[in-house]
Amino acid sequence: MEDEGLSPQECAVLALERRGWSTPGAKERAIREELGLAPVRYYQLLNALLDAPRALAHDPVTVNRLRRVREVRRTGREV
Repeated sequence: MEDEGLSPQECAVLALERRGWSTPGAKERAIREELGLAPVRYYQLLNALLDAPRALAHDPVTVNRLRRVREVRRTGREV
């Protein structure tokens, strides 16, 4: 994939989201070990990326999937 203005960290966040996670806690461990981020900071970065057109251009499948998940969660909270 061509880099459309994303930082290496932003690319790494999207790459991590593309992976499957077999065990509970594996994703949080990977966030800490591979990216050196606290999970809270990771999710802050991820949410900002989901609203960035350059992230959508970089990885439309992942970004659109995560946008749908986020919207379902937001809608569920409003009820």
